[in-house]
Parts: sequence; C-alpha cells; structure tokens
Amino acid sequence: MRGYLAFVKKELLEQVRTYKLLILFLVFFIFGMLSPLMAKLMPEILRQMPMDGITITIPDPTAIDSYSQFFKNLTQMGLIVLVLLFSGTLTTELSKGTLINVLTKGLTRYAVILAKYTVALVLWSFALLMALGVTYGYTAYFFSQDEIHHLLASVGCLWLFGVLLLSLLMWAQTLVGNQYGSLLMVGIFVAGLFVLNLFPIFQDYNPIALVSENVAMLSQDYDISQLMSTSLISVILSIAFLALALTTFKNKRI
Repeated sequence: MRGYLAFVKKELLEQVRTYKLLILFLVFFIFGMLSPLMAKLMPEILRQMPMDGITITIPDPTAIDSYSQFFKNLTQMGLIVLVLLFSGTLTTELSKGTLINVLTKGLTRYAVILAKYTVALVLWSFALLMALGVTYGYTAYFFSQDEIHHLLASVGCLWLFGVLLLSLLMWAQTLVGNQYGSLLMVGIFVAGLFVLNLFPIFQDYNPIALVSENVAMLSQDYDISQLMSTSLISVILSIAFLALALTTFKNKRI
C-alpha cells in the first residue's frame, strides 16, 4: 500500500510537470463556460446574419440548449482530449525503461497499473465536476432550470463511459505497448459500439447509450431505469479491462 500511494503521488506530480493536468482542466473549464454562452448568444448571432429576404424563426434559448451544448462538447471533444492525454501514461515509461528502477526496488506491477489508473480516474472525475459546475452556474444565471431533470444521472452516465474508456486504454497500453496502437484499439472499440447500436437487439445493453442519451435524460418523462442494464455492463467491462491490464502487465517482459 505504501508503494502504491507513493506512486500515486509520483503520477500526480508527473501530470503537473508535463502540463497534462493544466491542459485537461483548462479544456474542460472552457467547455463548461462556452456551453451556456453559446446557447445564449447563438440565436442572436443568427439573427444578425444576412438571410437575403428569407425569414427564419429562431426560438429563444433555454437551459436545455445549454446542456445540449455541454454534452455535445464533452461526449465528443472532451472524451477525445481525455483519451489523448492518458494514452501515453504507461507506454512512455515502457519505451524509456523508467519503470525498471522502481520495479527492482520492490514496487509491484499491480501497484503501477492501479496507481496510474487511479490518477487518471481522479483527474477525469474532478475535470468533469468542474465543467459541470461552471455550466450549471452560467446556466442558472442565464436561464430557468425548472425544465431540467435527472442532471446528475445524465452526467453520471458520461462519467461512467469515461471510466470504461480509461480501463480499456490501460489494458491497450499493456497489450500493444505503444501510444498509437492503444489509441487505435480504443477507436476500434468505440466504432464497434456504434456498429452494434445499429441492431435493435443490442441497443438496450450498448454502453454507447451512456453518451447518446444524455440530453434525452433531462426530460421529466425519461425513464432512467432503462439504462440500468447498460450501466451494469459498462461497470463489468471496466472491471474486466482493468483486470486484463493487471494480468497482461504482470506477464509482460519489460
């Protein structure tokens, strides 16, 4: 446990030193701030554009528009930034051989994987909470939020999908041993989820629903219990990918 905690501290310092922590939080802060601002200003911008005599009725923006922009930003660019930032957290050290010293001093391979995963998970959680807090504050200032329901559940689904990607990314790095290969593996996995979603038989169990139903979940009429199976499968997959990462790295030649 002492070695694990020491390596967690080392990983946190590494994220600060390489500016990854700064980049992650800055990007998510910008997304959190821009979401309600774009919802508020976009209709006015469109009204100012020349339409050559065409009359277009633009409805007044609402809190739903703000959160729609929020989830659009984070389920696309936000997750891409997350995966890119942590895609080299293990492969970089493997290529440089810097893990050999700490492993020969008694640190277990399990501790290495768990420490790196813990740091990625904590930073993802705090970055998402910060973005949500910024969006919520600006949205409350600009709009009434009476029509918003199940917000925390909706954000929780997004968080869980990020957890799933981080687990897969950790396994991919132990399996292929390079950054580009691990990114490709994650990309193939996500593409596969989209393909599976084309078949109705898989839709009720597909983890992609965690990042495609977020706006719909904000409706009072949405039954969030229909995502229980999807959430459970995502948890099982996350645990399985992490277990595979631990097993693969234990047997990996460094």
